[in-house]
Amino acid sequence: MDKYLSANEARAAIVEMGHRLIEKRLVAGSWGNISCRAGQQTIAITPSGRGYEHLAPSDVVLLDDTGRVIDGERIPSSESKLHVAIYAACPEAQAVIHTHSIYASALAAMHRPVPAIIEDIVQICGGSVNCAEYAFPGTQELADAAVKALAGRKAALLANHGAVCWGKSLDDALVVAEILEKAAQIAVICSSCGGKVYELDEADAAAMHSFYEQHYSKRQMGEE
Repeated sequence: MDKYLSANEARAAIVEMGHRLIEKRLVAGSWGNISCRAGQQTIAITPSGRGYEHLAPSDVVLLDDTGRVIDGERIPSSESKLHVAIYAACPEAQAVIHTHSIYASALAAMHRPVPAIIEDIVQICGGSVNCAEYAFPGTQELADAAVKALAGRKAALLANHGAVCWGKSLDDALVVAEILEKAAQIAVICSSCGGKVYELDEADAAAMHSFYEQHYSKRQMGEE
């Protein structure tokens, strides 16, 4: 059985993660959003319009699996539909982070994927990262487009918007977001230099991702 954070633990962890996202320049102000599981059918999520530097655990809202508010005084993130859809489509997901990082957003503005050009992106995300078709923010259409773009990956770009990543914990989702931004930056640099980009072979990418999931990620957590 999966071990879930309690509601209080989830709220505190989301506040801490908000501070870390600002420090790493993956979000600014109140843009972007964070959620994590706080039980098998409960999702803790950041509130709408509340800057991370001022966020308190009591601001974090609890939703059920349909997106209905079950606890909290603030309005939940406008991207609640996005988070709910990802949890439904990705049973292993315990946390979701939506960022507006610079280089991932640059590729999203061009409707271009993040290519599988460095080993860590394929190890962690599973290969190249797709860009979802454009849909208006906060809508079910955006949620559906993001789920389609994820397609076996742990991240997707959101056209003209940013990126969304999921993980087996908040820390795991943060690593995905960081590696995605690093790979996007490398892709933008390569493009600006006019050099040819060589993507990793699909079979090699699949093998590296399998090794990461089955062994290396467990070693990172002290489980192997």
